[in-house]
Amino acid sequence: MYQNIEAERVRNGMSKAEFAKKLGVSTKTYYNWIKGINPIPSTYLIKMAKMCNSEIDYLLGITTDEKEAV
Repeated sequence: MYQNIEAERVRNGMSKAEFAKKLGVSTKTYYNWIKGINPIPSTYLIKMAKMCNSEIDYLLGITTDEKEAV
């Protein structure tokens, strides 16, 4: 569901487990967010954006440019 989050995770050279650990959540929690099973809390979206040096809108697929702000 969140292809840009996964693309940025890979671009930053992290496994799902490493990314989840840096976020402070379990791998299962991260998996459930990415698959759209559970919503991603805004505090974690902010952490992801900072970790990936990207905009939240890009991570969520609202914009197509990782540096473009709405």
